Amino acid sequence: MSEITQNVVVSGRVRLARNYHDLPFSNLKQPENALICISRAREAMEAEEDEYTLHQLNAMPQVERMKLVEKHLISRDLLNHGDIGAALIRSDKRVCIMVNEEDHLRIQSIVNGLDLPSAAAEAFRAEEALERVCTFSFDPQLGYLTSCPTNTGTGMRASLMMHLPMLTRHKQMGNVNQSVAKLGLTIRGIYGEGSEALGDLYQVSNQVTLGRTEEEIIEAVTAVGKKLIDMETTLQQRSMEAKKVELTDALWRSYGLMQYARRMDEKEFMQHWSHLRLGCAMGLFRMPLPAVDELLTVAQSAHAKRYADEMDPSLSPEEARCEIIRKTMKASL
Repeated sequence: MSEITQNVVVSGRVRLARNYHDLPFSNLKQPENALICISRAREAMEAEEDEYTLHQLNAMPQVERMKLVEKHLISRDLLNHGDIGAALIRSDKRVCIMVNEEDHLRIQSIVNGLDLPSAAAEAFRAEEALERVCTFSFDPQLGYLTSCPTNTGTGMRASLMMHLPMLTRHKQMGNVNQSVAKLGLTIRGIYGEGSEALGDLYQVSNQVTLGRTEEEIIEAVTAVGKKLIDMETTLQQRSMEAKKVELTDALWRSYGLMQYARRMDEKEFMQHWSHLRLGCAMGLFRMPLPAVDELLTVAQSAHAKRYADEMDPSLSPEEARCEIIRKTMKASL
């Protein structure tokens, strides 16, 4: 992955929606069918060389469920199906199979940068293993059948998590959203549909899956990703030429607060994290970008609460977050 790509693209993801051919698509009112889906998925992945761990949400504390969301291993929608939902997560955390979300299965693979073809290959490998146990609902004309019509067809969503602080600062995201919509793509917040773009993080993904091949979807998302990288990088260079003091002052202020603050809520953290990442991408700060991106996960609310429970129960989540930030920054420098 090139340095320029790493500076803007946090991760790439491919997700496949699949349903077993012999069960109704929704399991919300049929817990016995939900158990069948979990059993089939577990049986399939136990036969694989890679090690998968089954997480059944109804057996997990709420804070542990939220930690999986903060790691982007499961969706917020799966939390809404907590009584029947489960996830099979590969040991390297690169592949996760959500069971009983909107569809019977949501197979997702996460990669670094723009390498969506590799993510697709991993997702299809998991899909093949799952289908050995039971075939999926498929129509020769429409493709894979899903609960939501927008997923019918390939059932594939390819997405890029992108850090676009300069496009946000220059109020260009509205125009960008309109432009990508004409290409059949959409831009959402950090946790997907209906979420805010906290930390200037956006998910760029295809909007529909019917009428396009998997290759066409990946090519379209990658092409838009490259264009946004160019736009973001150009704005960084222009701002350093025209408004260097104003920009660097904001970034250094956030850097100082991240190092020395003793309480910080999540929204404030995301703002300063965005400045920290931008400063690292521009070479102002020495902290490696992988460490900055790791901080994005470990300083979120559920992780901060678990840290306080384990290290010092007297700490509030806001205080625990600042301890995590200081330790992470110190360890990376």
